[in-house]
Amino acid sequence: MEPKVPRRRHTHQRGYLLTRNPHLNKDLAFTLEERQQLNIHGLLPPSFISQEIQVLRVLKNFERLKSDFDRYLLLMDLQDRNEKLFYRVLTSDIEKFMPIVYTPTVGLACQQYSLVFRKPRGLFISIHDRGHIASVLNAWPEDVIKAIVVTDGERILGLGDLGCNGMGIPVGKLALYTACGGMNPQECLPVILDVGTENEELLKDPLYIGLRQRRVRGSEYDDFLDEFMEAVSSKYGMNCLIQFEDFANVNAFRLLNKYRNHYCTFNDDIQGTASVAVAGLLAALRITKNKLSDQTILFQGAGEAALGIAHLIVMAMEKEGLPKEKAIKKIWLVDSKGLIVKGRASLTQEKEKFAHEHEEMKNLETIVQEIKPTALIGVAAIGGAFSEQILKDMAAFNDRPIIFALSNPTSKAECSAEQCYKITKVIAQQVSDKHLEEGRLYPPLNTIRDVSLKIAEKIVKDAYQEKTATVYPEPQNKEAFIHSQMYSTDYDQILPDCYSWPEDVQKIQTKVDQ
Repeated sequence: MEPKVPRRRHTHQRGYLLTRNPHLNKDLAFTLEERQQLNIHGLLPPSFISQEIQVLRVLKNFERLKSDFDRYLLLMDLQDRNEKLFYRVLTSDIEKFMPIVYTPTVGLACQQYSLVFRKPRGLFISIHDRGHIASVLNAWPEDVIKAIVVTDGERILGLGDLGCNGMGIPVGKLALYTACGGMNPQECLPVILDVGTENEELLKDPLYIGLRQRRVRGSEYDDFLDEFMEAVSSKYGMNCLIQFEDFANVNAFRLLNKYRNHYCTFNDDIQGTASVAVAGLLAALRITKNKLSDQTILFQGAGEAALGIAHLIVMAMEKEGLPKEKAIKKIWLVDSKGLIVKGRASLTQEKEKFAHEHEEMKNLETIVQEIKPTALIGVAAIGGAFSEQILKDMAAFNDRPIIFALSNPTSKAECSAEQCYKITKVIAQQVSDKHLEEGRLYPPLNTIRDVSLKIAEKIVKDAYQEKTATVYPEPQNKEAFIHSQMYSTDYDQILPDCYSWPEDVQKIQTKVDQ
């Protein structure tokens, strides 16, 4: 097999600044020729090591640290210094590093964001920038942006209002876009919309990096969001993906409904979580050998994630032929006030759709015994909500209970996988490793890039069938084409493109023709 030729990348940068550019920096992997021609010779130790050895150094430093938070800081420093190496480390063992770069560790990182703030990442747009958001976008150094993850920090994971500290979420999520999906990190933009915070601790914290004021709401907030959406689409185009992340329930649904038919946008908490959860349910049905429309599903939680999953389940049941009204009746939700039933006071419009005729009930154990669900889904961020009794009851009602504890971070999960297996005694029935593997509901995390490639291939095929594709002529080998567009962690060739001419053409004239 022939060695892979490095991709050539042009840059005008030279000298010290080049070694401080994370997109171009190779650290000790710069060759002698590169060091001399780029005027960085002497700025690096006289040693030359490969990226593989650099990864080894990072891993050794990673392992000697005692806490995941310190490991997170190590990786973020690496991202700020050497982007290619950062993503090579992540993709070397995505199952190991994803919980550090994103949940659960990113939750603690957000809580401590102001304390450990070193180098700003992403774009900070405050409510006081109203009328000038387009100018703020011009401060960002990249002109081609294909994906934006934006939050206002009001509902970060299960941790509540973290205000400007919520920037850790867009940064971490976009790192996964690259590590898992192969997107170019320079084409990704993390954004925090700082409209204030209701978090008293942050308002009193002298180290807090955000606005020290109460949250702006109402028409002023809506106008701010409208301007942001218009400015982003004007600068980066209508095909720039705008992902809403960790907005409060009061805003999430209405903003999604407001923008979904006008911009390239989606809400990850409502739609992203729903697609993954329903995919897991459909995979579980391959084990239980029945249909989705045969299930009775109980949600612990009735926020964005729960309602998003519930709506998608209804759509999936309709696809099986069940009328929408009957599909809705198979879904029950429990919020902080108990079972959602008709006649209960203060139900939102979204919750009202899933309210059924039933007496009011508050205790989850009693509700499980009453409803006897075949599937139990936890998305309320109440740690340990699925008690031992609930898990035992689920096992008693069902030969193969479906239990999804989806809340994050881990401290907010309704139960652990180990508790679920042990108490329901499911693992005792799955004797062989082969059977355990057959019981897996999702592809192994370490195959996520391959899975992303396959999903992208299906989307591309659909785009050409629906006449919505923008790349022509149509690639014959779509998988190869997509793979060629995915971000590579291999170092680029950043020297000028040097090549030879015929010798007779290069001959220097020494005499003036008479």
